[in-house]
Amino acid sequence: MSNTKTVLITGAGSGIGRALTVEAVKLGFAPLIAGRTLSSMQGTARQAGLDNNAIVVADVTTPEGRTRLVAAAGEKLDILINNAGCLSVGHLSDLDDTALQRMCDTNLAAPVALTRDMLPALQAAQGRIVNIGSVFGDIAYPYFAAYSAMKFGLRGFSDAIRRELSGSGVGVTYVAPRATRTAAESEFSALVEPLQMTLDSAERVATEAWDAIRAGKRESFPRGKERLFVKIQRLLPSLVDKSVGAQARDQATLNALDTLRRA
Repeated sequence: MSNTKTVLITGAGSGIGRALTVEAVKLGFAPLIAGRTLSSMQGTARQAGLDNNAIVVADVTTPEGRTRLVAAAGEKLDILINNAGCLSVGHLSDLDDTALQRMCDTNLAAPVALTRDMLPALQAAQGRIVNIGSVFGDIAYPYFAAYSAMKFGLRGFSDAIRRELSGSGVGVTYVAPRATRTAAESEFSALVEPLQMTLDSAERVATEAWDAIRAGKRESFPRGKERLFVKIQRLLPSLVDKSVGAQARDQATLNALDTLRRA
């Protein structure tokens, strides 16, 4: 019988999900990789050295997709990584209902529902739930209002389910990367300079996430100024209000938003 641990990674077709998969293989895990597009999943499989049996084509926002993932995981699942996500930025008044619903479904409702559906397999393995959040789940940024709200919700869910499952043998790790160089960067690239954002590679995010997962940490934040800002936000949020509010009103930021609006 193999002692190799199985990890299910959602949103594995690109970006952080692909990097998490590649790192998982390096560390000796057996990944199941989930996503909506077969060609993207095949690209991840090739890069990670996996065969097509590791691929589960499924939309995690639908009951049918989650049923497919539960069947693929089987009776035991060692690690569930809720990574699938999406992003829309700009003035809140510019975000339509479709964008809001898409972010809510993908970033919050899907990980909650999939975790619920995977609980029997996770409990059987005394496994670990890993939720990929964001620094914006602590530091609420202007023009990322809806996205921040979803990531705040995911952080709250992580704390709540950790406490609900205490004593069950199932652990929970919340990972909060800062902005990352992925395809989603195009959604906010004009804001990087005026908002003084630091971007990490997907590979760095994956490495730090796996360090936290293997150490059984409750949460993981990036090394650097953001970790300090998270502490300030939790203790003295009015200071963050002043600093980030000034960035939001700065003309360079407003000009960048106009660029995004015209794109």
